[in-house]
Amino acid sequence: MKLNDIRDNSGARHRRMRVGRGIGSGKGKTSGRGQKGAKARSGVSIAGFEGGQMPLHMRLPKRGFNNKKFAKDYAEVNLGLVQQAIDAGKLDISATVDHAALKGAGLARGGKDGVRLLGKGELTAKVEFNVAGASKGAVAAVEKAGGSVILPAKEAVEA
Repeated sequence: MKLNDIRDNSGARHRRMRVGRGIGSGKGKTSGRGQKGAKARSGVSIAGFEGGQMPLHMRLPKRGFNNKKFAKDYAEVNLGLVQQAIDAGKLDISATVDHAALKGAGLARGGKDGVRLLGKGELTAKVEFNVAGASKGAVAAVEKAGGSVILPAKEAVEA
């Protein structure tokens, strides 16, 4: 085989239809757009227009708020996965388990604002966590197993 023998599979590349090239081509004259009207013109944009009736997206109530600008980005880690990592020997529990340790074990992906511990699964090992946040259930499960959870102190809010 030589370089000049290399070809695409037959049918891999489809030629585009050239419209407006005479009535014999099958896509001549109006080029498949019918006759006249806004839809026959270029630059038409009527998505969501319902003939003057109030469009559906404007009729429905607007609810909720998602504060993306100031939202915290936590890597969420479940206790069941932590226990699996301990059993597999990926996580060293002799030292305090923090964001770096969880990241090294492949449990915490992303989370520029730290790790949030969630209570899904079961934890049997005695572990000391130093994390940015934890659910009440996760804290209870860790303390039940004999471990502890160190959370950052909440700053006092002055009125």
